[in-house]
Amino acid sequence: MFCHEKLKVYQYSVQFLGAIVMVIRAIPSGNADVVSQLRRAAMSISLNIAERAGKTGENDKRRFYSIARGSALECAAIIDLLQAWQLISPELLVKPLQLLDQIAAMLAALCLKR
Repeated sequence: MFCHEKLKVYQYSVQFLGAIVMVIRAIPSGNADVVSQLRRAAMSISLNIAERAGKTGENDKRRFYSIARGSALECAAIIDLLQAWQLISPELLVKPLQLLDQIAAMLAALCLKR
């Protein structure tokens, strides 16, 4: 097991990837730009947490956690857009939004950790 796989925030980010697949599949065709942006932002959360695990300097660690948190907030904003445009059923968003809330809070705490 790699060290990043032991992190609860990483585990939640992988769960989020699984939950967001259902959202992406439900987005009507003709919205490829939003789908692509959501997919990239969602992957960025997990990838930056994992990349952080390979860094040794504290500034590097905080920077990657900060980038991952920014990606989580980007996902939340995309979900807001999907809701505003009425492209997705609100029921499909419950689990992804719960996970995002936990992920963003955990990453915020890790960014401040010394």
